[in-house]
Amino acid sequence: MTPTPRLPRNGESSKPLWDNPVVKVIFLLGLVYLFILAITMLGASFKLAGRGLAESILHATANPVMGLIIGILTTSIVQSSSTTTSLVVALVGAGTLPFQAAIPMIMGANIGTTITNIIVSLGHISRPDEFRRAFAGSIVHDFFNLCSVALLFPLQIEFDLIGRSAQALEKVFEGFGGARFGSPLEVIAKPVSSGIISHVGDCVNAVASAVVTPWMVFLKGHVAASCIVVALLLLFLALRYIVVVLRSLVLSRVERFFQRYVFRTASLSFILGIVITALVQSSSITTSLVVPLLGAGVLTLHQIFPYMLGANIGTTVTAFLASFVIGKPEAISVAFAHFMFNVYGTAIFWPLKRIPIFLAEKLSEFTLKSRVVPLAYIAIVFFVLPGLLMLIMGND
Repeated sequence: MTPTPRLPRNGESSKPLWDNPVVKVIFLLGLVYLFILAITMLGASFKLAGRGLAESILHATANPVMGLIIGILTTSIVQSSSTTTSLVVALVGAGTLPFQAAIPMIMGANIGTTITNIIVSLGHISRPDEFRRAFAGSIVHDFFNLCSVALLFPLQIEFDLIGRSAQALEKVFEGFGGARFGSPLEVIAKPVSSGIISHVGDCVNAVASAVVTPWMVFLKGHVAASCIVVALLLLFLALRYIVVVLRSLVLSRVERFFQRYVFRTASLSFILGIVITALVQSSSITTSLVVPLLGAGVLTLHQIFPYMLGANIGTTVTAFLASFVIGKPEAISVAFAHFMFNVYGTAIFWPLKRIPIFLAEKLSEFTLKSRVVPLAYIAIVFFVLPGLLMLIMGND
């Protein structure tokens, strides 16, 4: 006989502990601390690595085009511009990467992060017309970033447009506590960071002495490399689950009024794109939410375009958080560079929205002829072309 399930008694809750919003907020605060710890540890590890690592990075990013390619490839692999920009901020804050070399990498990160939208659109691939609409919606974000880079990258190289703007803003906010901002969490993170680095060094040296392999011998002489790997893992873990927790707290409520309120006006969708992305710290999630609505024909490219622009600006919050942890003017200038790149792009291509929308619609029409188009697009734009350019430039 099947036992009768026990009903919750008075005062008992049938909901799992994880569904409690208070528990989620506490967990979120812990993840924010983990993020700050990872950034602090990255800076300390890069300093520990010394001149050799600095010279290798400087050599790799001496050419702005190479910096752009590195930004695209790195973000395409980890599928998170937040991770890439946080790493760039840490490198600049540690003095390992010059501010000017960081700007092309930030631009590349903006391109690389759009790959997630395309992957989401593949869920509609069995229905041709629906997939055409979804694919167009996913790549309009790509074309906005590609057009922005195509226009602003030469201006940055020739006139330092973004660099000058970012440094000017940093100086304005410096008097209001910007560059001198001291995070109390960063003070708490420093001792923990030093302890982890010391412990990792002891463990690596102990294992390398017991297990003699080329790999362990290398690590024994490069403890900083091990610390950087640990810090990157912590950073990736923190950002990954910050997004998961915030999504469960925020986006379930947001989805309910998307169709009714969000896209009523262009300015409203733009503002909400900023707010939602700032809350969940992931433009990929914010923009991916509207792909199914586009596929279903509920929304049009013209309706969601301002929302995409807002998401691009909202995602700069992570870089600001990382820069405030480091607290150095150069690091904060990188965050402003990320912000200004998106502001300039929005100011130019919102009035000229027909260009990215036209390109997205035309490319999406090819999906009706062949379903290989989106896969070929992902491979060529995000991996093959950047990889070939890196190979060619590396041989020069």
